[in-house]
Amino acid sequence: MGTQPRKRKNGGPSLGARVAVVTGASRGAGRAIAAVLGEHGATVYVTGRSVRGQPTTDNLPGTIEESAEEVSRRGGQGIAARCDHANEREVESLFLRVREEQGRLDILVNNAWGGYEGRLLTP
Repeated sequence: MGTQPRKRKNGGPSLGARVAVVTGASRGAGRAIAAVLGEHGATVYVTGRSVRGQPTTDNLPGTIEESAEEVSRRGGQGIAARCDHANEREVESLFLRVREEQGRLDILVNNAWGGYEGRLLTP
């Protein structure tokens, strides 16, 4: 298998040489996971459909750019990558981009889910 992550000064593993994709990372669990990966030094492609300057999914707060900035603020390298994961061509393009820019992918977090869209979330 690959090399083991180096230990950070605080005892946690360093992910500085790791490349991650976190889907559905403009808000919620995906955003939090991306931020923690950044805290450990990973390069994180933050994906989703909500982008700065455009209406967001169901007008919810959060964009991929904001999440990528949070990854970088925490010490990683955040890269915003717009992708509708229900669209095969966009998904394929995303992973081709990661391969071209990084040469590999070490961590994949599948968090995208659009099942609630357009539905009223009150009981």
